[in-house]
Amino acid sequence: MFTGAPPGFRIDASMRTLFIFIWSLGCLAGCADPAATAVDTTAEKAAIRALLLAQQADWNAGRIEHFMEGYIKADTLRFVGGSGEILGWDNTLQRYLHAYPDRAAMGTLTFDLRDIDLLGPAHAVVFGAYSLARVSDNPTGLFTLVLVKTEGDWRIVHDHTTADQP
Repeated sequence: MFTGAPPGFRIDASMRTLFIFIWSLGCLAGCADPAATAVDTTAEKAAIRALLLAQQADWNAGRIEHFMEGYIKADTLRFVGGSGEILGWDNTLQRYLHAYPDRAAMGTLTFDLRDIDLLGPAHAVVFGAYSLARVSDNPTGLFTLVLVKTEGDWRIVHDHTTADQP
């Protein structure tokens, strides 16, 4: 019994065990280092920016397969663009190879990364614009990317790209 308890009030063994368990959880939570669980947003945003700028460089070097390394290599990858919805890494690669068969079609890509928003330690959304400088035209548009951090690296899992209207 503890002092100040109402007459006849007793704490049995199961209540005592429950109380100690709850108290222990509270102590453990209070001992957690917030800095250890905090996300270094500057470093994570820089890593995402570096990934997308590497994609831009690979595109401009004519290396579509290297460009595709920015995407998660899974059947769950979703690309949405003017040609509709494409599911899967292999199908997205085939779409790029078909739509951009040579360097002239690929042009020179420039990304304008407008917002990189971290949704947590392993999820992010990027909003930006793109432009292609080609001999025959200069298409532009907007994109929204959803990224996940898997095995320490950021990868695009959803790409929704739209072309500006002429």
